[in-house]
Amino acid sequence: MGTSVIAQNSAKANNRSDLASKQISVKRLGNPCRSASSWLRSGLSQGKKIWQAVGSLHTFIPGAVAAGLSIGMWQMGAWQPLEQLGYNAKFQMQELGLMPSAGWDDKIVVIGIDNATLNQYERFPLSRNRYAQLLQALEPSKPAVIGFDLLFVDKGKGDQEFASAISRTGNVVLSTAWDDQGQPLKPLPEFRKDAAGIGQIWHNPDPDGISRRAAVYAKNKPALAVKMLEVYNQQTVASLSKIKLPQPIAGKKRQTVWLNWPGKAQSLTTYSFADVAEGKVPSRAFTGKLVLVGVTATAIDSIRSPFNQNSPTSGVYLHAALIDNLLNSKLLKPLDETLILLLLLAVGLGTCYVWEHRGVVGRLTLIVGLPLAWLLIACCALSCFQIWMPAAAPVGTMLLAGFGVQLRDHWEKLQERREKQLLMGLFEQYVAPEMASLIWQRKTEIFHNGHLLAQEQVATVLFMDIRGFTSISEKMAPGELFTWLNEYLNAMTECIMDRGGVVDKYIGDAIMAVFGVPFAHTEEEDIRQDALNAIDACMAMHKKLKKLNRRLRFEGKPQIKIGIGIHTGPVMAGSMGGSRRLNYSVVGDTVNVASRLESMNKTVTSENPYSVLISGKTYAYVRKHYRAQSVGATQLRGREKATMIYSILGKKKSK
Repeated sequence: MGTSVIAQNSAKANNRSDLASKQISVKRLGNPCRSASSWLRSGLSQGKKIWQAVGSLHTFIPGAVAAGLSIGMWQMGAWQPLEQLGYNAKFQMQELGLMPSAGWDDKIVVIGIDNATLNQYERFPLSRNRYAQLLQALEPSKPAVIGFDLLFVDKGKGDQEFASAISRTGNVVLSTAWDDQGQPLKPLPEFRKDAAGIGQIWHNPDPDGISRRAAVYAKNKPALAVKMLEVYNQQTVASLSKIKLPQPIAGKKRQTVWLNWPGKAQSLTTYSFADVAEGKVPSRAFTGKLVLVGVTATAIDSIRSPFNQNSPTSGVYLHAALIDNLLNSKLLKPLDETLILLLLLAVGLGTCYVWEHRGVVGRLTLIVGLPLAWLLIACCALSCFQIWMPAAAPVGTMLLAGFGVQLRDHWEKLQERREKQLLMGLFEQYVAPEMASLIWQRKTEIFHNGHLLAQEQVATVLFMDIRGFTSISEKMAPGELFTWLNEYLNAMTECIMDRGGVVDKYIGDAIMAVFGVPFAHTEEEDIRQDALNAIDACMAMHKKLKKLNRRLRFEGKPQIKIGIGIHTGPVMAGSMGGSRRLNYSVVGDTVNVASRLESMNKTVTSENPYSVLISGKTYAYVRKHYRAQSVGATQLRGREKATMIYSILGKKKSK
């Protein structure tokens, strides 16, 4: 049991020898710190095995799970509707002036078969001689290339005239497509013969109806825009750089690109077909231009763009947008699929890293700041480099990872709360609730690997026992003695715990308590308060014992008289014992002195109304608050130096 137990046994050797065969050892649930440390040792050892296997990587588990979920959603296309909204938002920001926009290239001109043209010519499709009339009107202006976003698959009036006009112009590109059964819809042979080229106009909008992509190749056929630019390249002066055009990929049926819409359709230079055909538009308006001819009349060949969502525009502007993008190298460049998956993984893990150890304010800041920062990066990449970076998936991954961290922290707090309830349930039976709470809050200071760390500190040790317990125990039945003794121990323990003391152990009828553990006090004021708390506990025990004795006398049970010894000094506190059983205790000369002082109460009866003897060291701390009588300097057994002893007479009256 350590030095304290040896001292106690020595002090009781003369008057307790007859109890050797029937000594009652009162053990309730065991020492609180021993029980707590045993519980912590087993719990922590299991927990640490798991965490050690995972290592520090457990920090990133929520992020890894979030990234895995996000990657799965990406591969299943679950993020795409949100990414499409992000695509729309980019162009809406351009429209509001929040992002730069170069607008439509002025080399592109649209000639539209609009409502006015249909009203004037009273039919659609127009007769072929009208198209011949248009080419004749454009001939003096010398456009760079003329592309028809129209299909000429059936014979009609004026075919020969139109074919001759195509031949004379020399730079006309016609369109081809496929019907619902996949059969080609080719221009008539007489038109194909003299055309500068033929380009496909296949198009399929996204599920929400917005046209975001264009097919530069379909079934190995170049798009109308691509073919027009091929013709344009052929006419470009050799000294000038050619426009870089996409090339077909072998084995790929359809090659699509993301369009970087230059602006609203209304902002692109557009002339009425009838006005151009009848010479009402100056010829210089088309000189050197890439001219697209298509239907712009309401409800014919309608499409929706990010700029024209509520009021649809016409399909000819899709080809104009592709020409603009290829002409100026403005096509959006989406990240590679593998790179996106790696990005989502990095975002999930990175979010966990920055969220770790952040408070509520910090995490609230991150939940707003991180998505905004990513959107800013995406906008800069788009504006400066035409790199299309996903927005919804990374932001969603950030939020998922943040939620995962919060969920993990909440779970850990729940686990901690359960552990705390268990540990507090153990501690609160032996120390005051406030002390139990403090021990929990500062557990890392005193617990290590399931053991209470040994530390040298200054504490006040209190020993107390019942006078004449041997004769009392001989006159009572064991069961009755057990109940009588527990009533006394319970009453005294409450007084100790209410004043911050820790019950070190019960030894039969004796109690050993310590004030100033388990946390080391280094300030003089804290050490003084420990000594005052010990004396205050004695005063409280004296009052409570009077009440208890009145009840015991009424019940015809033996009265209780006690003796108390208190000394303040250095002790060593920590876990003692072997691997199978541990005990938290304090050892040192201070424990021995307190034990000797307690036993001296048998001889010091005068001027000792409370049966409390304290050392001179303790008295030095409490002299301003308590009156005391000097008993004198006594050579305590086992000590070389004499010890000044005082008996407590009562509390000083405040002035």
